[in-house]
Amino acid sequence: MRTTSDRIRHAVSFELIGIVLATPLAAFAFHLPGGDSAVIVVGSATVAMAWNYVYNLLFDHAMRRWRGNTEKSLLLRVLHAMLFELGLLIMLLPLIAFYLGISLWQALVMDIAFALFYMGYAFVFNLAYDRVFPLPEWREPAKSGPAA
Repeated sequence: MRTTSDRIRHAVSFELIGIVLATPLAAFAFHLPGGDSAVIVVGSATVAMAWNYVYNLLFDHAMRRWRGNTEKSLLLRVLHAMLFELGLLIMLLPLIAFYLGISLWQALVMDIAFALFYMGYAFVFNLAYDRVFPLPEWREPAKSGPAA
C-alpha cells in the first residue's frame, strides 16, 4: 500500500498539473474572467486534494480487504475515477453556485464539465503515476497458501 509521503506527492502533483490545464480551459469554456476561473479551479483543487487523499486511502483499504492487494484493473480504474468525481461533485456544487452567484442547475452543468475533464485526466494521470512509481508488491508474484 502507498505511504503517506507517496500519497501527498500523488495528490500535490495531480492538483498542480490539473490547475495548469483546467484554469485556461474553464475560462474559455465558460466565458469566465481569468480571476474567477482561477478561484474556481484553485478552490476546487484544494477541496479535491483533501478528498483525493482520503478517498484513495479508503479505496486502497477496501481493495486490500476485498481483493488482498491494491492493484487496479482497467474496470477498477474506471470505477475509481467515477466514484471519486461523484463525491467531489457533491461537495463542490453548492460552493461553485454560491461563488459565481449562479443557480444550482448552472453550477451542476459547470461541475459536470469539470468532472468529465478530471475523470479523463485522473485516469491518464493515475495510470502514468503507477507506472512511474509502482509499488513493490505489484512486482512480486501472488503468494498462495501453504504448500500441500
